[in-house]
Amino acid sequence: MTELATVVFAAEAGAHLLDAPRSTRFSSFQRRFDEAAYLRDLSARGIAWIARSDVSFPRRLAEIHDPPPGIFVRSRTALSLEGLPTVAIVGARACSSYGMAVATELGRELAAAGVVVVSGLARGVDAAAHRGALQSGTTLAVLGCGIDRDYPRAHAVLAGEITQRGWIVSEYPPGVEPAPWRFPARNRIVAGLAQATVVVEARERSGALITADLALDEGREVLAVPGEITSQLSRGTNALLRLGATPVTCAADVLDVLGVEPPPAPEPAVLGEPLRAIRSVVADGSVGADAIVRRTGLAAGTVAAALAELELLGLVTQSDGLYREVMGRT
Repeated sequence: MTELATVVFAAEAGAHLLDAPRSTRFSSFQRRFDEAAYLRDLSARGIAWIARSDVSFPRRLAEIHDPPPGIFVRSRTALSLEGLPTVAIVGARACSSYGMAVATELGRELAAAGVVVVSGLARGVDAAAHRGALQSGTTLAVLGCGIDRDYPRAHAVLAGEITQRGWIVSEYPPGVEPAPWRFPARNRIVAGLAQATVVVEARERSGALITADLALDEGREVLAVPGEITSQLSRGTNALLRLGATPVTCAADVLDVLGVEPPPAPEPAVLGEPLRAIRSVVADGSVGADAIVRRTGLAAGTVAAALAELELLGLVTQSDGLYREVMGRT
């Protein structure tokens, strides 16, 4: 496979992929490169290689103007996205508790509807989207380094869970170190694999906006979660909305763009007091338990028990000590 030889040579020689075949050393490398042995070694490490010329190469990724020569895949199952709806969820690494909660909820509810959630395994919004998707379905992570690396290292456990129940992909072979310039290149693959890209939180200049621009360049849908007008983390998303991006207020907004039917809604929970009173407070915005006690006049123990019950019912979620209503739940 010429594609594989090109990728491996570029990684070992530190050359740009486009320059690799023109290198005076490439012909010599290609003559001595044992592709069969290299592929056997990859397989022994739980890694597969899919060349762009292979029929199993993701069709949406092949359609972008600069698709990679191929992709490496870590998974327990073969990569097969044909016929599956795919959505990229991206956003700030240093996101707020609100952004973390929204990304988690979107990931969970979209995956429950059969959507493959694509993101970049980065801190913040990316990781939250992956974790949410794993609660109800599957997800795909795109690396900006060698396929054998868990980057950042803090996400090694998350990467292992994704490998078990989804896919990790990279255009870089084993051994390639993370580098700043590789992450914008990674973003074109995130956008290329997805039918639509959802930006949860983003500053005015961020990798998430690069991904959104790449999606727009390919004629894909871009959606954005509205944010506080005073927050730096919302400037990028609110700017996208001014430019015509579709606003996201719940997972159903994303499913509507994809043309995917949402799963049957659960029967509305019949809530008694004090659950109704506490949910009413939480519905107004993120709030701590102490504030709920003050606003409802209920005992702290009663509030704690009710919040736990509301979480079990999937009506309320908690992040960094703040409780908020789950999007789209009745």
